[in-house]
Amino acid sequence: MSLSNTSNESESARKETPDQVDLDYDFGEIDSNAVHDTELTSGQPWYAKLQRWAGKIGVEQRGIERVPSDERTDSSMLQVGTLWFSANMVVSSFAIGALAAPVFNLNFVDTALTIVFINLLGILPVCFFSTFGPQFGLRQMVLSRFYFGYYGVKLIAVFNILACLGWAAVNVIVGAQFFNAVNNSVPGWAGILAISFATLVICTFGYRIVHAYEKWSWIPVFVIFMIVLGTFAHSGQFNSTVPLKEGPPTAGGVLSFAASVFGFATGWTSYAADYTVYQPVDRSRRSVFLWTFVGLFVSLCFTELLGAAIASAMAENDVYRNAYNTSHVGGLLCQVLVPPLGVFGEICVVLLGLSIIGNNCPNAYSVSLSLQVLSKHTRRVPRFVWTLVCTAVYIGIAVPGYDHFESSLESFMLVIGYWLAIYEGVSLTEHLVFRRASFSRYNPEQYDDPKQLPPGFAAVGAFCVGVAGAVLGMAQAWFTGPIGKLCGTDSGGDAGFEVAFGFTALSYLVFRAVEKAYCKR
Repeated sequence: MSLSNTSNESESARKETPDQVDLDYDFGEIDSNAVHDTELTSGQPWYAKLQRWAGKIGVEQRGIERVPSDERTDSSMLQVGTLWFSANMVVSSFAIGALAAPVFNLNFVDTALTIVFINLLGILPVCFFSTFGPQFGLRQMVLSRFYFGYYGVKLIAVFNILACLGWAAVNVIVGAQFFNAVNNSVPGWAGILAISFATLVICTFGYRIVHAYEKWSWIPVFVIFMIVLGTFAHSGQFNSTVPLKEGPPTAGGVLSFAASVFGFATGWTSYAADYTVYQPVDRSRRSVFLWTFVGLFVSLCFTELLGAAIASAMAENDVYRNAYNTSHVGGLLCQVLVPPLGVFGEICVVLLGLSIIGNNCPNAYSVSLSLQVLSKHTRRVPRFVWTLVCTAVYIGIAVPGYDHFESSLESFMLVIGYWLAIYEGVSLTEHLVFRRASFSRYNPEQYDDPKQLPPGFAAVGAFCVGVAGAVLGMAQAWFTGPIGKLCGTDSGGDAGFEVAFGFTALSYLVFRAVEKAYCKR
């Protein structure tokens, strides 16, 4: 009895300690149901032993557990911007711009306008959801439980896992093509393994090392892109004399290219809060939003416009066209750099291939968090173990897919755009309409309680309606929906993400109103 009383007194004392007092920043008790690092390593189960070993070598031990306020100690706002700047100051985004001419038959003016305005639209959800990390200390997929429910979010997690693995596979294929463009004797699998293992090392150590790497990795890449810009401008190959076109063919091409640009830009939405959860709880939401915006918008527009400009040379230059057809984007950049710069140009091409690491880190890091959301069993597997497993999986996808880059990239980008438009249709409607755009209407301490979260029926139902909208609006090589056929000539134009978002948002308004009236949550 005395032991019990002592324990109760200790517990009361702990709750009254200033460091443990629940604070209120307009949205509830920020430390309720949060998990401290020490709790992850306590006890003797294999999980705790593995976590203790990881801590000894500096590996991040936390997975999807909520971060308590006293452990949100990432004081650098610069890192918020540089993470997204580095992740997009890469050849993957350059490749998006380069698709405009050979794949969608667009001139540079149409391409440039599409790049600027569609990126502006695509990154807004990423900036917005990044502001939730400091406020709640929750990862993006865990935050999504407030929109899709505890069980419904598992469907979203599956799509996010597929997205992460798919992006990672596409990225390492792009990087490997650069190595092959410099030296044809370098097999694709060698480049894939080199980039994958470098990414694995960074992401295994977790949040702190990912941010540290991204803080500096953009500098050499930016310098090389400036060399590319200067060398190409000096060559006089930029094709600005192509007559402007108009009519259904151009409209269809713009819509389809916009879907690729949107898919790449908004693809970070499902990771957004993962990279701000250690920011202080009183961090200005405006600052987080603006730093994220600048990091994304500047890097995406710069690299994609550069890619579009260089690809314009293929219209009348057979050398550039043959280089692209042989080694894709790697061959195109090799043609710009190597003839005038020699060995130095080859070194620049190899370094551009390695820039893929910066783009791949968010994929390899966040996929492990989505896996932990799937079930209690997957949650008990440490984050860094999932990182290793997923690296093996996307290597297995990339090696056989090495020779099918361009068509796979286009199709994959469009598919990603579809599901993310649906995700945004649900989450933004829930926040803006049903939670009245107020952070105070969230109870983050309920993140792990299925009975307190939305049931998820409305979200899953709206998701299904959104899929139907995507099918109606899509325009792929293997299928064009009835709405897509109206957006251009025979091949149509891809309006899948616009239709998917509209269908999702409208149906969610109805379904969620009924769900709230019936379920009271």
